[in-house]
Amino acid sequence: MNKELNIARHPVSEPGNIICQGNYRITILTKRLIRFEYSSEQVFEDRATQVVLNRDFPKVDFSLKKTADRIEIETDFLHVYYDGKEPSAEGLRVEIKDSRSSHIGHWYYGKEPGMAGNFGGTIRTLDEVNGSCPIDAGLLSKDGWGILDDSASLVITEDGWVAVREHSESDIYLFGYGSDYKGCLHDFYALTGKTPMLPRFVLGNWWSRYYEYSEESYKALLERFDQEDIPFSVAVIDMDWHIVDVDPRYGSGWTGFTWNKELFPDPQRFLKYLHGRGMKTTLNLHPADGIRAYEDCYEDIAEKMGVDISSQETVEFDAANAKFIENYLECVCHPHEKDGVDFWWIDWQQGTKTGLKGLDPLWILNHFHYLDSGRTGLRPLTFSRYAGPGSHRYPIGFSGDTVITWESLQFQPYFTATASNIGYGWWSHDIGGHTHGYKDDQLECRWYQFGVFSPIMRLHSEKNEFNGKEPWRFRKDISEIMKRFLRLRHELMPYLYTMNYRAYKNDEPIIQPLYYNLKWDQAFEKVPNEYFFGTEMIVNPVTSKCIEGINVAGTTTYLPEGRFYDFFTDMIYTGGRTIDCYRTLESIPLFVPEGSIIPMTDRRGTKEVSINPDSLIIHVYAGKDGSFTMYEDDNESMNYVNGDAVFTEFIMKWSDEKSFCIKAPTGNISLIPEKRDYRVIIHGVDMTAYMEDINKHVKSIQRNTSLKGECSYNESKNQLIVDMECCDPDNDIIITLPEDTGIKKNAVSDVVFEFLNQAEISFALKKDIYCAVETGGSPDQIMESLEQMNIASDLYKAIYEIVFAYE
Repeated sequence: MNKELNIARHPVSEPGNIICQGNYRITILTKRLIRFEYSSEQVFEDRATQVVLNRDFPKVDFSLKKTADRIEIETDFLHVYYDGKEPSAEGLRVEIKDSRSSHIGHWYYGKEPGMAGNFGGTIRTLDEVNGSCPIDAGLLSKDGWGILDDSASLVITEDGWVAVREHSESDIYLFGYGSDYKGCLHDFYALTGKTPMLPRFVLGNWWSRYYEYSEESYKALLERFDQEDIPFSVAVIDMDWHIVDVDPRYGSGWTGFTWNKELFPDPQRFLKYLHGRGMKTTLNLHPADGIRAYEDCYEDIAEKMGVDISSQETVEFDAANAKFIENYLECVCHPHEKDGVDFWWIDWQQGTKTGLKGLDPLWILNHFHYLDSGRTGLRPLTFSRYAGPGSHRYPIGFSGDTVITWESLQFQPYFTATASNIGYGWWSHDIGGHTHGYKDDQLECRWYQFGVFSPIMRLHSEKNEFNGKEPWRFRKDISEIMKRFLRLRHELMPYLYTMNYRAYKNDEPIIQPLYYNLKWDQAFEKVPNEYFFGTEMIVNPVTSKCIEGINVAGTTTYLPEGRFYDFFTDMIYTGGRTIDCYRTLESIPLFVPEGSIIPMTDRRGTKEVSINPDSLIIHVYAGKDGSFTMYEDDNESMNYVNGDAVFTEFIMKWSDEKSFCIKAPTGNISLIPEKRDYRVIIHGVDMTAYMEDINKHVKSIQRNTSLKGECSYNESKNQLIVDMECCDPDNDIIITLPEDTGIKKNAVSDVVFEFLNQAEISFALKKDIYCAVETGGSPDQIMESLEQMNIASDLYKAIYEIVFAYE
């Protein structure tokens, strides 16, 4: 194989971690990760496999005790009992001590993950799934252990190709991490390879549709998006980019590698146009039928594969042939990439078998497409389906053709979060749904909102004239909400990109189930769709229709201990409880803990997402000390691996003094603009006493410069806003607030009024409820008055949420 296609790996274990005798070999990789091998031929595997790349973990402290009938291995967290015979439930068992509690978990050979409350992992595809479906096991469970059975994996040979193991053996990895879920993932990534950083552009909005576009119709569509002020960063051209009407003697037109010149007469011109707009392009591939004689690339690859060109014999797509894979990439894909195709959408649907036993063609395509795409020095990238554990090395994941129903939307947040349990953090769903189903404007609105707070925001739909995702196809009020959320996705880019770096550097997927930081019974059974979105946000997507009459949808949400802000309304909530949240179509439950800092950008920074913006909006949530370090780099190369980046730290001080600091960036500051405009929005502060001359009481300075910030106060949202232009990155910027600045209480009456004002209930009932809120006294007294009115349950609970949000 070409050297670019030979993946880096370090598969040989530290000798001091190995216990080998007769038919068994046990490797203590960490104090919580152990490899068990059993071979009747006494031959063990030291090469990398499709799943496992690295076993060169540092030396581990453990004790070994041998008796006549068994051995015992003990680390700080695991106690192994093994009789040395062919593994059995009676002869091989492990006790797992949870470092966070006194709980002892138990695993014995043959015990399947599903038997121990496994939290789930992910599956290959959601094609044709209407609602929920079973998912494969992940590594995390209530009982504190997970299993990775690598026995059937192919090995990676010295030249980078794959081969069947010469000798059969049982090859199992036991992860015994108790409730240290992040520790488990960290070592899983160390074992199987890290999640790489994505290029910045993929974190923006993707436009995708299975539709027979032409160059002109696609340009017209994008110009309409411009008119509507809707930003996109990726153009996904589905299968109609290539010739699909083929002579029946060649089979179907599903596979194709040649541009349809009737639709795209000058592909290079079209791709250049997209690049000029700041958009990258991916083309759909269904490569299973091979390269037929009518393809532009046929003669080149036929000659290299020894196929008689005159016979017009199809060059078989032979995923088990290394020579074919190399020639396929060189002859079929590289010419398109030279013309401007940025990456490929591999849409393999033709089964899991090849001419090599155990080789899944999807895995081989993901593996070599990904490696090949990095040959120019840019970050490798592929867009394909999940092919089993280790697939996190080849982002991004395509989850398949989702059915357009509320049931499908209801499943996707849970499905996305559990994928992190097998290290798979970059799912891209068909946001809005792809096929079948029905038209429901509310459903589309809620799906868009989930998409903005999912790993990849890619709209997609089938070839049906009535099934388009353009916002203007929907009810006008919903269309405006959709557009607002699409803009929000791009405004979040500084935050999203920092989480992209965190996923690589700290082995933490952007979406994490709540039980990663909380007790599982608080976060799993009650709120399975709720998740952390990066370090600063807790999201609970709305997946049901609005309740008739009150025009809000309800979701049950858990908030940990502390104080939280509603991202959209700035309402403050007291945590440590489960809350029924009610939201109009305008928003979803999205909570930000006090002390959080979220860097965003403004309209100037939303179009060309691959450029580090020269204008930032920093959202600061008052009430607690906090910090956030924003990450930036060149957005596309592999230099990040060597630390070629810029770090900007933001620090909020609240306990001793009231100040906010933007530290001078460190690292390679040539990667960011020479000057930057900052808008700092400090949420939740009570500045009413200083309204007359707020610039006198709030100071913003940049050391050694003449910076002057302009301050204003949004009293309706309790936001202090400080605008600073042309800031020099060489010096700290410090904003000081009056020492007696406090947190302002929610304007309960105003919020209740707004809720009642939009509700479609009787005017008399609105008046009675509002009067009870205004004159009722304490929250308990208010709700007691409402109880006596015998109002509908959801109406009561919606008022309850507002009244008791911040006690």
